[in-house]
Amino acid sequence: MTQSSILSALLGLALLAPGSQSVSNKYQPRIEHPAYAGKGPVVAIDGAHNDYHTMAGSYAPFARLAAADGFQVRPLASSISAESLRGTDILVIANARGARAGAPAFTPGEIAALQSWLKGGGALFLIADHAPFADPVRPLAGALGVDMGGGFAAVMDGGRVTSQIHYRGRALGPHPIIAGRTPRERVRAATVFTGQSLSGPPGSTSLLILGADAVEVADKGGIEALRNGRRVPGERVGGRAQLVAFSYGKGRVVVGGEAAIFTAQRVRLPGGQVEESGLPVDDDKQLTLNILHWLSRLIG
Repeated sequence: MTQSSILSALLGLALLAPGSQSVSNKYQPRIEHPAYAGKGPVVAIDGAHNDYHTMAGSYAPFARLAAADGFQVRPLASSISAESLRGTDILVIANARGARAGAPAFTPGEIAALQSWLKGGGALFLIADHAPFADPVRPLAGALGVDMGGGFAAVMDGGRVTSQIHYRGRALGPHPIIAGRTPRERVRAATVFTGQSLSGPPGSTSLLILGADAVEVADKGGIEALRNGRRVPGERVGGRAQLVAFSYGKGRVVVGGEAAIFTAQRVRLPGGQVEESGLPVDDDKQLTLNILHWLSRLIG
């Protein structure tokens, strides 16, 4: 991407902020026909790399949904190695962080072990949100061929710039993750709050494709500057994505550029009203299930 100066006047009126977000701990998913009966594939949720989202914390709703669908869900409590990954079918990493600001979350040895596991048939769901969450996982993403924008994404909606991004139709991308197993499982819409942009390696499929007017700024200060009509450095990121899927050796990888869609959230809008977002929304719930189904080879 080439850097350019973005002026809010070129993009519309004031930037619309989605409001404050908090995890909805009361979320209890119901699945009429779970994908797996008995002992399904093992999903391990990383908790060993200063992760912002963990199985016991803000990704508890994700863990409940996977368990309700028949997956066996457990935390990954140690560094990544052939031994720690033994018996795991899908590894989920959500906003991993290094020991200090800007430091890599994973050692070169961990990255090599993860690559070997993937080539042998493992499956990875890697999620890294807007800044500062890209930098700690950039070495891992780069090893897998994924480029992370690393900033804060925003788009046009109704003549105004907003960081609440809606995807429908062709913007969802063509993939079994979108189609599901049956017409009832098709994902027809998805909504994210900011997040970063992504591009995958050759042969990957872009999902949640950003529109031509999409931009990405470096930090929250850039968002505030756009809101106030000031000129800020940024990138035009139309055509990039917020979800990519690809094969890696015998394994499969999905990388997401926004984390909230995969958990249950309550969003307080500027007017004071509260909305449920993420897993309580049927399409976002189905998107999450379809990702797990594709990674476990139930579809595609």
